[in-house]
Amino acid sequence: MVKAKYQNVLDLGEALKIQNGDVKVDGNRLEVTGTANTQYDKDRIWDEIKKSGGENPTDIMADIKVADTTVYARHTVASGESLSKIAKHYYKDPMKYNAIFEANKDQLKSADVIHPGQELVIPNL
Repeated sequence: MVKAKYQNVLDLGEALKIQNGDVKVDGNRLEVTGTANTQYDKDRIWDEIKKSGGENPTDIMADIKVADTTVYARHTVASGESLSKIAKHYYKDPMKYNAIFEANKDQLKSADVIHPGQELVIPNL
């Protein structure tokens, strides 16, 4: 029944297209392995694990690697977004918008002007 407890984690892994994913049940312990696209995706998996199992769960072992360690995430701009809104989403701090601007100077002329559909790099801090 440990697999049912963490079904939300497995569903998120599928939604995030975790590569080389594998899930095994060993007694009362769930063993999960795979490779997330970015650190942000890996963090989302761990947040989901903590929702179900608490801060230090003992009934799950997760070995999640990261395919692209050069960035924290990649983000497609949606209508109504700003760099500060995006920074708040990824970093929990809207004032870190300048880090996103600096990482995307090749396509952004101003931190105040972004357009829906642009693919932005969210840098590691």
